[in-house]
Amino acid sequence: MKKTFKIILAVAAVGLAAAGVVGYSFYNRIYKPNIFTKQAKYLYIADDADFNAVKDSLFKNFNVTDHDGFVWVAEKKHYPSKIHGGRYRITDGMTNNQLVNLLRSGNQEPVRVTFNNIRTIKQLCSRISQQLPIDSSYLYNLLSDDTFLNKYGFDHVTANALFIPDTYEFYWNTSAEKFVERMYGFYQKYWTDERKAKAQKIGLTPLQVSILASIVQSEQAAHKEEQPIIAGLYLNRLKIDMPLQSCPTLIYAIGDFTIKRVTNKMIETDSPYNTYKNPGLPPSPINFPEQSALESVLNYQPNDYIYMCAKSDFSGYHNFAKTYQQHLVYAKEYQKKLDQKGL
Repeated sequence: MKKTFKIILAVAAVGLAAAGVVGYSFYNRIYKPNIFTKQAKYLYIADDADFNAVKDSLFKNFNVTDHDGFVWVAEKKHYPSKIHGGRYRITDGMTNNQLVNLLRSGNQEPVRVTFNNIRTIKQLCSRISQQLPIDSSYLYNLLSDDTFLNKYGFDHVTANALFIPDTYEFYWNTSAEKFVERMYGFYQKYWTDERKAKAQKIGLTPLQVSILASIVQSEQAAHKEEQPIIAGLYLNRLKIDMPLQSCPTLIYAIGDFTIKRVTNKMIETDSPYNTYKNPGLPPSPINFPEQSALESVLNYQPNDYIYMCAKSDFSGYHNFAKTYQQHLVYAKEYQKKLDQKGL
């Protein structure tokens, strides 16, 4: 009897030991650190990716010790049928359980998208495609489609007014259509009732504010404290029906942004963006005006200036004048310096 009991105890002990080993193995598969990386990295998953694509990318780009363990946990948690595209932050020491939970949740980390110092829609599309997996040609075609843009109140001519330069957060797998939709949301957020009221008070629509702000920004990007003065000057010209005579609009019309000096021959350029020949504002912004430029128009500095000319010391500042006679004095000084420099 005692011998039988001892045998039962031995078998039970072996069974418990085996169970312990199996349990410990399962525990390690689930909770033991399985990702090793010196610093946090990102796993990018396309919207149409399947489980094999996720595995291939994970095992190729990360030091995963136990491949089979990851697959086992993923299958137990039904992840292969719940794949979400996106950009996921992977940190050192993550367990299979943590990794699968993260990927299955779709809790991706957004991308900070920045664009500024650009003039054209093509440049915008190129800049965005460098930060999000959006095809630049596809985005450009989208922003050339009036049917698509009309629902946001824009067309292919005025589309650049929709995009206010700044840094924004987007999910990595944002589509081109969703990108434009969200940018329109940011546009609406900027154009509050208060700002619309300010625009109306000075006789401009939000689009016209953007157009004038783009000119102001082109005239003065380095010393932004001058922007409200320049905005006031151009508003003075608009009030007296004087052509804006803005060199940046003429350069935009010509399309050669390397031009340093506008000539009389250039002034004859036939274009709606030539504000020497055409009164009023051009059809659209000549760049993507930043918030500082928009604010400089909405909160312009009232003044009596009609003329402006870059200072001859090439400091980037301007001389402002109320009369044409005074303006000629400043202009001759500046032209003399240009001649001396061979420009």
